[in-house]
Amino acid sequence: MRVCANLPPAARDVRLDLFRGLANWAIFLDHIPHEVLSWMTTRNYGFSDAADLFVFISGYTAAFVFGRVMIERGYLAAALRLTRRALQLYAAHILVVAVYIALIAGVSRELHDPNDLNQFNVAVFISKPLWEFAQALALRYRPVNLDVLPLYILLLGTFAPALWLMVRKPTLTLAGSMAVYLAGRHFGWNLPTSPSGVWYFNPFAWQFLFFLGAWIAVGGARAIQPIVRTRTVFWLAIAYLVFALIETTAIHSPGLGNFLPAWILEPFDPNDKTNLAPYRIVHLMALAIVVTRFLPADSPVLRWRSLTPMIRCGQNSLQVFCIGIVLSFCAHAAIEQSLDSV
Repeated sequence: MRVCANLPPAARDVRLDLFRGLANWAIFLDHIPHEVLSWMTTRNYGFSDAADLFVFISGYTAAFVFGRVMIERGYLAAALRLTRRALQLYAAHILVVAVYIALIAGVSRELHDPNDLNQFNVAVFISKPLWEFAQALALRYRPVNLDVLPLYILLLGTFAPALWLMVRKPTLTLAGSMAVYLAGRHFGWNLPTSPSGVWYFNPFAWQFLFFLGAWIAVGGARAIQPIVRTRTVFWLAIAYLVFALIETTAIHSPGLGNFLPAWILEPFDPNDKTNLAPYRIVHLMALAIVVTRFLPADSPVLRWRSLTPMIRCGQNSLQVFCIGIVLSFCAHAAIEQSLDSV
């Protein structure tokens, strides 16, 4: 089969770094219980949140970077680079798991607060350290808040065969991904975790968002450009974002929720994040349509010095994410010690 991918220019799209940096900061804030600044993040104003954005951008970046390698240098070169990157992520994940568990156990002992051990799923590790460490190596055990990186490792580590097909038959590959998504939701597919339960980010569902980002990178964006640039689609996106804002605000504020009938609120409460509810995907796409309309790739806004720190965070996404996970627990402990004061 001949290559059909229509990759964007090789120049770096700074918007990807900016929004990946924003996603990392939002994940950091959302992982701190009772943190007032977490009300700034998108999860409070719509159906999707920073995790959706992170996975979508990861799929786009993976296809953009490794798809070009596959086209220019062949399957083996791309597969080796994908494997190398997945192993880097894996090593970082195991290191963070070890540091995170040691930090939580140490703080819990010093503060005489055993509740954190249960709250962050560390007590089970302490009770069976060798077994659970082996489960951590198999990506089956992870403390609370360390769910998105195993998903990324799994998706990236198995992406090479799908990428080979995507650069040749992008729409067919996306259709296959959608079929897995629908089947996974219908039949309840998921992967087990230790000691019990399933993956918080169901890979059978979340892979679709990753592949959707990849499909847009290899030519989907240009294919749908005449449609998404129309005024009708733009205003439909605005309307959906307003609807999501009203729904989410009503769910978080019972007083406001009383003004809406139950049949409007029930489909979205609780928000099905584990299995990536379709309304989350639509919400993220609506955000993308509106944001890219107001922030094109050559926008002078992207050169503002005030945005440079956030762009740098996006360019060093793995390091920022790993440090943010550790610092989020430190912030949690500090807030507890200050009796939840500002």
